[in-house]
Amino acid sequence: MRAHPSDKGKHLTTEDRNIIEEALNENSTLKSIAERLYKDPTTISKEVKRNRISSTQSKSNLLASCSNRKACTQKHLCSAVCDRMCKKCTTMNCFKICPQYIVKKCIHLSHFPHVCNGCKQKINCHHEKYHYRAKVAQTNYEEVLKSCRQGIGITPIELNELDGLISPLILKGQSIAHIFAHHNDEIDCSERTLYNYFDMNAFTARNIDLPRKVRYKPRKKAKLAKKSGAYRNSRTYKDFNTYLDLNPGTSVVEMDTVIGRKGGKVLLTLFFRNCSLMIALLLDSGTQECVLDAMNAIYDAIGNAAFKNCFSIILTDNGSEFQAPETLEQDEFGNERTKIFYCEPMSSYQKPHIEKNHEYIRYVLPKGKSFDHLTQTKIALMINHINSTARTSLNRQTPFKLAQLLLDESFLESLSLKRIEPDEVHLKPSLLK
Repeated sequence: MRAHPSDKGKHLTTEDRNIIEEALNENSTLKSIAERLYKDPTTISKEVKRNRISSTQSKSNLLASCSNRKACTQKHLCSAVCDRMCKKCTTMNCFKICPQYIVKKCIHLSHFPHVCNGCKQKINCHHEKYHYRAKVAQTNYEEVLKSCRQGIGITPIELNELDGLISPLILKGQSIAHIFAHHNDEIDCSERTLYNYFDMNAFTARNIDLPRKVRYKPRKKAKLAKKSGAYRNSRTYKDFNTYLDLNPGTSVVEMDTVIGRKGGKVLLTLFFRNCSLMIALLLDSGTQECVLDAMNAIYDAIGNAAFKNCFSIILTDNGSEFQAPETLEQDEFGNERTKIFYCEPMSSYQKPHIEKNHEYIRYVLPKGKSFDHLTQTKIALMINHINSTARTSLNRQTPFKLAQLLLDESFLESLSLKRIEPDEVHLKPSLLK
């Protein structure tokens, strides 16, 4: 709770949004939330409505009533011989074929709380649902705050006036420092801002017209310090072993990347310890965003339950592409879907299975070979051949055969994992030609 009402008028903080989400979950009134945060009730209402997240079902699974249901007398949608009213049909859902179907919306969403957080009937409700998540709301706020501070902060007329003053002098060979020193009263921005305007090509004169600008190399951005390792908090290899001791039998997946040529496409690899199955996803680059998109694609394809079952724990290294564990551990609604743990730095031996299994990839894609010409279809073909290779460590069985017993079938199908006949297994570069 805030300490003093003097905070009224300030922007909502992460703590405020957490309080709002907690209060919505408890079905608190708008007035009580506003009083708790020393905010106007309208501010709270707008915050919730602006940042609520829709969790609309796909049309193939939609069971929500039609807003026209009571007055509907439609017949013969599915068959000309059927005399039964379509809304009472037990063999066909009318929304799949009726052009007049309109989803009936819950009346509670039209006024506060605008969301389903604390609704006791949402489990059995088939209406379109909305939720308020503090984490998502804070992210939206930060993006808006950032975007509103970008670009040119003056009107086109003011920019033209400034250009009329600056550009002729620059084209005479004068420096910005010189101009700023003599026209300080006429320029309503800082010297640094003028340089930013030149970088955005806002003036008739350009960077190349500045006397010394082109002589300087762009400053190298300082590398992010790796000393803190905040992302490793409660996720170290020691924590990993402790978790396994407390949860024996938990499925472990090792995660890594395989690089082709520097700066090109990479492979995100995932190795399932319980069956030695490996999957690989082709990424445009080895960034956190690409890794997150790939994991979200798997999550969307197989669903929450299958994902949590297959990816209970993920063990990976300390590569920069994996240093945003919260985004990988949670879905877009803030629900936990996996746990991420990290090996100790320079200790790839702590995830030996995936490192060893990468040898199979190198049989087909030698080191230094670019992945830019490849497609996910070709990568899936290579992985199917690798997973159909019998292993002595598996008592001469193949990883794919064991995966059929231990992993969710929908997971295998969604990633196009198939069995290759033993004599058809091919692990040479010519496989992908």
